[in-house]
Amino acid sequence: MAITQDELTALAAELVAIDSTNPDLVPGGAGEAEIARFVAEWLMHAGLATTVHELGPRRANVIAVAQGGGGGRSLMLNAHMDVVGAGGMRDPWTPRIADDRLYGRGAYDMKASLAAIMLVGREAVRRRFRGDLIVTAVADEEFASIGIQDVVRRMGADAAIVTEPTSLDLTIAHKGFVWLEVETHGTAAHGSLPDAGIDAIVKMAPVLAGLESLGRDLRSRLGHPLLGSGSVHASLIAGGQELSTYPGRCLLSIERRTIPGETTAEVEAEIAAILVRAAAADPTFHAEQRTLLVRDPFAVAEDEEIVSLARRHLIRVRGSEPRLTGAGGWMDSAFLAAASIPTVVLGPHGEGAHADVEWVDIPSAVLAADALLGIATDFCQ
Repeated sequence: MAITQDELTALAAELVAIDSTNPDLVPGGAGEAEIARFVAEWLMHAGLATTVHELGPRRANVIAVAQGGGGGRSLMLNAHMDVVGAGGMRDPWTPRIADDRLYGRGAYDMKASLAAIMLVGREAVRRRFRGDLIVTAVADEEFASIGIQDVVRRMGADAAIVTEPTSLDLTIAHKGFVWLEVETHGTAAHGSLPDAGIDAIVKMAPVLAGLESLGRDLRSRLGHPLLGSGSVHASLIAGGQELSTYPGRCLLSIERRTIPGETTAEVEAEIAAILVRAAAADPTFHAEQRTLLVRDPFAVAEDEEIVSLARRHLIRVRGSEPRLTGAGGWMDSAFLAAASIPTVVLGPHGEGAHADVEWVDIPSAVLAADALLGIATDFCQ
């Protein structure tokens, strides 16, 4: 084994010690610029051809290539550098090791994985594969994924592995989402003038009832074998200006979680149908809908070569068969798959993503690194 537990632990701890809070989640957050400099300098010293791509104030990506000798296939290993806010975590940037666990913000999500792919990149330089081994350390996965979108605009690969934590199982599908708004319109008037006012908040009632009905319908469908059905919920609602006034507008924010095969157009039509039914039942109902953000679901075939290779090497390092799993949360793998790069997700075990206590199991991170190196050796030679 070329990658030791001591060196992976030390590198992951150095990464945890760098505050890389996503500033789009936490105003004033540190961003990824400092950690990107650290990652780039480390990879450059390890012999990879390394570039830093600035994405805005305090935002940056790192792309590093262990260049092959020629004639082989390229494999991309991906991890994100940004973390969510520290919340109530004590000493979030002070890494602590206890019972083979590394504690600190981002230890699990996903700086241990970042350390693993950096070390695999170093080994790829030493072994000189025929194909390129590409290490991408990206910004902003926790918000709008500007990092991975920049990567796929700049380069491709014959396959990719996103190293989000999976407890050494293989994630081959995850849900997507569509964020929408519905705005109902009323007539603002003094609360003492019921004949003049139309209550926009009350007008949202059939929309909320329609969402509840849609949710039941979605849950009744067969769904995806690993992901189950899609879902919908009302996330935020705002309206009115004071107790003594009929509200002239009400704004509802909606999240619709999608599974492979569901399209944005279908989701928009579902919401539009709710508004049409409400208007048919009430001539004073006036509303409009807007789509805010779309992130597609992800799926890769079980017989795709990168999946088979990953499964074989996980069996080798685990000593048992990994599960093929689906994830409810969204990952950067969707953008890689949309760029026609066969992609799978695998990483270490741990707990506490976005929680006040976060830790990664260090031995599992070492096994993940071992599996990644084996996959790269087979794929890129």
